[in-house]
Amino acid sequence: MIDDRQRALLPNGLQDLLPPDAAFEAQTIERLMAHFAAEGYARVKPPLVEFEDSLLTGPGRLLAAQIFRVMDPVSQRMMGVRADMTPQLARIAATRLAHAARPLRLSYAGQVLRVRGGMLRPERQFAQVGIELIGAPEPTADAEVVRLAAEALTGIGVKGLTIDLNLPTMVDVVAEAFGLPTDQLGPLREALDRKDPTAVAELAGAAAPLYAGLLDAAGIAAEALARLDALELPAEARRLVAMVADVVRVIDLADLDAQVTIDPIEHRGLDYQTGVSFSLFAAGVRGELGSGGRYVAGADQNGGGEPATGFSLYMDSVLRAIDAPVRPRHLYLPFGCGPVAGRAFRADGWITVQGLAPETDPVAEARAQGCSHILRGADAIPLDAIDIRGA
Repeated sequence: MIDDRQRALLPNGLQDLLPPDAAFEAQTIERLMAHFAAEGYARVKPPLVEFEDSLLTGPGRLLAAQIFRVMDPVSQRMMGVRADMTPQLARIAATRLAHAARPLRLSYAGQVLRVRGGMLRPERQFAQVGIELIGAPEPTADAEVVRLAAEALTGIGVKGLTIDLNLPTMVDVVAEAFGLPTDQLGPLREALDRKDPTAVAELAGAAAPLYAGLLDAAGIAAEALARLDALELPAEARRLVAMVADVVRVIDLADLDAQVTIDPIEHRGLDYQTGVSFSLFAAGVRGELGSGGRYVAGADQNGGGEPATGFSLYMDSVLRAIDAPVRPRHLYLPFGCGPVAGRAFRADGWITVQGLAPETDPVAEARAQGCSHILRGADAIPLDAIDIRGA
């Protein structure tokens, strides 16, 4: 037989979210979604599971290794559990909302499941919250998305926010300009992600000095752009720098506790991104709070699609970056009070706990139920003010 300790075990990267954390997460999600709605982003709710061939089209095709698969017993078709919600919104925009006016602003919140976690984010299931802005190619669209992420996070109490802008295609653009073999690109990206100049020099050949310059360029946005301007970049790489410079120029974060940095060759595994991307960090918090950037929505093997940008927030990381709320006052209603007795208190923000059976010691029961007060007559009496003998 399986004992209780074995039943409590869960697979690596999965966890039970218990009180009060589950309620805290739900409340924080709704605060974020309300902020998105106030900025014109309409909420959609895609399914947790869908057919594999639709889940892996467009940006989703690059997430194939992260998707759990299951056979649908009804249709006998393979289905996948979503590992990221952005591909689903790209599908919705290209199909059910194909005739909606552009730019199209959508928001979402839901659980995602991945085959494996990473070193900084070992969690495999977590709540994902975000927005997508579809059909807008202008740098002002990128700026709107970045600012919305910053506003939403600082609005729920995140302090010391850093927005790290990246150019995920920069490595490939430079490699193509220098004619580097394609089989070297994987190891080269890994060396660049590790910030390992020795390995980069061994792998990049004639392009090594330029990659070293790109590594050194990372930093505060204004300083990074100055260092990038001083580099002898190929034409396409210069165009990428101009793109990120345009975004920096139109972002206005002066009223927020946030700073913008640039790392031109950071590559965080979202291979479907095609332009300026970004990651969100908070001082002293492990892992990314979220990430986003530009991609092509609705694209397939034949190309096509439309310009899009957006971001996803990872709620497990976000909750580590904000203070837990003050616990509401809990009032114990001894057996016999009736549910109406607590109505006025609930309207005033209290949480009431009703006694369901006669108590030999109502005060002790109130303490056991985690209450701070007990109803005596028409008044809420603090338990700390009552003698422990129940007098």
